[in-house]
Amino acid sequence: MHRLFDTHTHFDVPDFDPDRVELAYRAKERGVEALVLIGFVASRFDDLCRVHDQINQLDQAPQSYLAPGLHPFYIKEHTDTDLHRLEQLLKQRPCVAVGEIGLDTFLSEHKQPEIFTQQRTYFSAQLDLATQYDKPVLLHIRKAHADVIQLLKQHKFRHGGIAHAFSGGVEEAKALIKLGFKLGVTGQITNLNAKKLHQVVQAVGAEHLVLETDCPDMTPLCCQQSNQTRTRNTPVNLPYVLEGLATSLGLSIDELAPVMWQNALNALRLNQ
Repeated sequence: MHRLFDTHTHFDVPDFDPDRVELAYRAKERGVEALVLIGFVASRFDDLCRVHDQINQLDQAPQSYLAPGLHPFYIKEHTDTDLHRLEQLLKQRPCVAVGEIGLDTFLSEHKQPEIFTQQRTYFSAQLDLATQYDKPVLLHIRKAHADVIQLLKQHKFRHGGIAHAFSGGVEEAKALIKLGFKLGVTGQITNLNAKKLHQVVQAVGAEHLVLETDCPDMTPLCCQQSNQTRTRNTPVNLPYVLEGLATSLGLSIDELAPVMWQNALNALRLNQ
């Protein structure tokens, strides 16, 4: 069985409260040796840490890693105090990264100059924190790739990380790789109609990619139940992401899995 690293999960959210322990055991049985718990609002930081501790106290479960951050989609919830809370967490806890952070103009309201300026301000502040505490970052980018790349260059950000659930084109992918980032591949790769994503992964190759579920979202096609509006994704489904990526790249799972594992360790600067 292959060692797998789920580099982006929201396994701490209430969706998983009823069966988180059982799912953690099942994920480990399927080869998921490690996962990252991602922060997105400061009001959930305590729960994030509590679940992190809970998972790491289990015997046969993936190793959990912390990556707290203030997500651009929730910009209206963030305050300067939250940036202070984030910094305290980076000081007090062994966090592997700052995330997920970035820019998001998917909704028209987020394109409003005032709101987008706020997003840029919080993204910049968190890049500064990541630099100060020598951490990679986990990027959330929706319809804002050029702006994210511009800010990373302005900050001369050198710590790399992962462009989570990458949705840009080949040129944007190459620009982020040049800045030291891996690209996060989700269950979207199991969808043959996700032509842009397949084009990107084939253009950049396995050495620049990592696996993620982004659970409870981005459920692989094979795991979706047509009688539900939304089928919850879980870390248990990560092998399907590996299979979908192997198919897209024309590689065997045996070839691809060790590369994905090592890429995750490199992106998060872990020694295992």
